[in-house]
Amino acid sequence: MHADHPERRGPGSSAAPPDGTAPDTGQAPHTGEAPDTGEAGLLDIAVVGMDCRFPGARDPEEFWRLIRDGVEAVSRFGEAELRAAGVDEDILRHPDFVGAAGVVPDGDTFDADFFGYPPAEAAALDPQQRIFLECAWRALEDAGHDPAAFPGDIGVFAGQTVSTHQPAPLEALLTSPMDVFQQMSSNDKDFLPTRVCHKLGLTGPGINVQTACSTSLVAVHMAAQSLLNAECDMVLAGGVSWTALRSRGYRHQPGGIMSPDGHCRPFDADAAGFVPADGAGVVVLRRLADALADGDRIYAVLKGSAVNNDGADKVGYTAPGLTGQQRVVAQALANADVHPDTIGYVEAHGTATRLGDPVELSALTRAYRSRGATSTGRCAVGSVKANIGHTDVAAG
Repeated sequence: MHADHPERRGPGSSAAPPDGTAPDTGQAPHTGEAPDTGEAGLLDIAVVGMDCRFPGARDPEEFWRLIRDGVEAVSRFGEAELRAAGVDEDILRHPDFVGAAGVVPDGDTFDADFFGYPPAEAAALDPQQRIFLECAWRALEDAGHDPAAFPGDIGVFAGQTVSTHQPAPLEALLTSPMDVFQQMSSNDKDFLPTRVCHKLGLTGPGINVQTACSTSLVAVHMAAQSLLNAECDMVLAGGVSWTALRSRGYRHQPGGIMSPDGHCRPFDADAAGFVPADGAGVVVLRRLADALADGDRIYAVLKGSAVNNDGADKVGYTAPGLTGQQRVVAQALANADVHPDTIGYVEAHGTATRLGDPVELSALTRAYRSRGATSTGRCAVGSVKANIGHTDVAAG
């Protein structure tokens, strides 16, 4: 549920850093009208804050406008740009080379002073962790909660793509182990959630989530469970994917999963694969009853979720599984106690692959029918990959 955002005063502005001093935003706490929640159920989770960075969108407002206006934000690179980025001439001339990608510009910039990083330490930090740190702070600002003043524990559930920033050579462990440890902790994905907890002073669980393309979605599920288990009172959930290599384009493999022409067409007759992209997204979650009691602005309510695995019931390890997807969607509907006939839109994974899209649609159809759906042709299905490309672990 969309509402007007307060003025954003995060990194790069004059807000007080996360040093225990509450930022003076000059605004009252969020009291915007919430979605029609009725009575807060014991299992209901409220989305009270958010932030994101995607191709063509520096924040949620720009992202919403991009979707509303049907903008394709994938970048197209000229030959001069590609050569400057280091693309070899033979690759540039290869018939399967595609000079396109979903790029988040200035992903390697960082307001180091805001987070108390000296220049050398900031330079060593993977840009993915820099981006996520800034998004996490802005999401808390958007929620209207200063972590230093919040009367409870705040957790972080998040994941990032494998680092391409400054990989540490393993042989250096024998010559300069402390330098290697510093390099690893600044780049490896395992350190993302606890780094956010450390820099923002958060005392709830800091859990690294890695489930490939579903990472950020599973992070939301696990974060909600943490709230319901009273392990924390507010939680940040999300994912980030960014690499400087994105501006070099990619090689399409005939019959593979990436688009041959740099366009992503989910559920389309011409669907032929996805376009790789940068991206980051963070949501702030609370138990709905707590959010209502504190007068939080509520974007949406999570009624239920589910996680499973399709095991060996598919043609290959990386292939989509029909039965597994059907089961998890049906379980999520059951957990939410929501009748499928009341749902008007499904934001699908929608990779635009010739195998994945039909499997996903079949799984959704079977799951909805198994939960009592009777109407047809009334629930729209889409995927923002058509707008921004596939953001890997941030695609959930």
